[in-house]
Amino acid sequence: MTIELKAELRKAAAINRRKAHERQAESAPLLLASLAFPPKLTSGFNCVSAFHPYRSEIDTRPLLGRLAGEGWTTALPVVIAAGSPLMFRRWLPGEPLGKDAMGIEIPLPNAPQVEPDVLIVPLLAFDSEGYRLGYGGGFYDRTLAILRAKKRIVAIGVAYASQQVPSVPHEPYDQKLDFVMTERGIITCG
Repeated sequence: MTIELKAELRKAAAINRRKAHERQAESAPLLLASLAFPPKLTSGFNCVSAFHPYRSEIDTRPLLGRLAGEGWTTALPVVIAAGSPLMFRRWLPGEPLGKDAMGIEIPLPNAPQVEPDVLIVPLLAFDSEGYRLGYGGGFYDRTLAILRAKKRIVAIGVAYASQQVPSVPHEPYDQKLDFVMTERGIITCG
């Protein structure tokens, strides 16, 4: 697949997500927070990373707040450098945040580094097989590959239901999602 074609797909998917966000920006985060986590996550997992909303991403903070109240260690990702995996720092909703070079809010540098068992990831589009169209930096693919080589990891995409597409183009290095959480419920991928 050419770089130009993927760029066009990202552009169309971003427009689609923005339209969904305009309709559901307030309701979707609360609906996500009300969903039960997949049954597969009832034991053996204790650290979950989500993301601070950027542009038209669904706000995962209500979900993180609920999970923290259930005893999970909660975290946010931090970009270290292009071509590197993500680092994760512990963060509870309501704690102070800094900003990275792109203006994305991140935990302060003194927040402890953690290694999540569950990664809640943003996306532009997804398919039923668990492939996601991200922003093209490869951060989550690199990170998931490294973590999955060390231990059992679960990847959960967060999206509006309208972001589902018949098929996402993928390469051998693309890491699949196990689940996708939408305002309509949880989709098991695969």
